[in-house]
Amino acid sequence: QVHLVESGGGSVQSGGSLRLSCTASGNIYINYCMGWFRQAPGKEREGVAAIDSDGSIKYADSVKGRFTVSQDNAKRTLYLQMGRLKPEDTAMYYCAADWSGICSGFETYEISGMDYWGKGTLVTISS
Repeated sequence: QVHLVESGGGSVQSGGSLRLSCTASGNIYINYCMGWFRQAPGKEREGVAAIDSDGSIKYADSVKGRFTVSQDNAKRTLYLQMGRLKPEDTAMYYCAADWSGICSGFETYEISGMDYWGKGTLVTISS
């Protein structure tokens, strides 16, 4: 079993920055991948950024150039540095992990198939 806990959410003005963290505990192995996903009210959950087990990184087009995902394997922590935030970035941000090693599939069916999810951290961007 893997337990994921997100932190770092909050309310900031447009153009501001936030850093999200996701700490994993339990039986997480080197072949796991981790990623960030978000869900805005009334919308489907979507992929934001992910790091596959081979180290490859994927970003959603909407966040490229503004967000940076990174991980500290020793601390079992995944980070999401978010900059130049926009009101449309407002959402619940979730961390997820999958033992397949591929977290960069951002199709709806792939997102729903992720093995483990955190409870989320809320990000609110005001204009």
